[in-house]
Amino acid sequence: MKFEAVIFDLDGTLLNTLDDLADSMNSVLEHNHLPTHPPEAYQYFVGDGIDMLVRRALPFQVAGDDELLRLIREMKREYSRRWLCRTRPYPGVPEMLDAFAAAGTPMAVLSNKPDEASQVIVQALLPNTGFQLVLGATPERPKKPDPSAALEIAARLDIPPSEFLFIGDTPIDMHTACAAGMFPLGVLWGFRPAEQLIGAGARMLVAQADHLIPWIGSADRDR
Repeated sequence: MKFEAVIFDLDGTLLNTLDDLADSMNSVLEHNHLPTHPPEAYQYFVGDGIDMLVRRALPFQVAGDDELLRLIREMKREYSRRWLCRTRPYPGVPEMLDAFAAAGTPMAVLSNKPDEASQVIVQALLPNTGFQLVLGATPERPKKPDPSAALEIAARLDIPPSEFLFIGDTPIDMHTACAAGMFPLGVLWGFRPAEQLIGAGARMLVAQADHLIPWIGSADRDR
């Protein structure tokens, strides 16, 4: 089974961003005299964008809208200072992307991370990879699992959604792929365990980046 194009999630799929996100949010919490969290807790806070990360990290006592919005703004400012401090590609990811690019595979990134951060991080840490599109969250663009942005990518690349492999590490990515009519493939090096990915509709799981290479290519398609 081969696919013509691929959409990648960013955080937890291409890049390990957890430490910078945890450091940023913990700095906000500490500054506001609120309890912080161990880095591993953030595996379950991320995935739905910065606003939801803040909501999940806050203690239940913080409930007022004005207070919440202030803390979200603080987190965005703090993260804008840290997003390249400790974030790095996962092992094998640059080589896997090089292989896709060498094969002429159309590639895109779709993230719930703010668009500015998505663009800067991809350019800084995954340069010259040949992504046709990098789409992050904007006020006008619905976040995953809404399939609108994934379908926008398919339309802009002029490739049917059914020809896309959608690769991610969270149930949100699997739900997005299913809703867009794309093939949902989960990676096991990211932020969520296999059972969550399978429960969300993953049709295949991979444990290493180079295991993705045989899935892409126009030759000998069996679909």
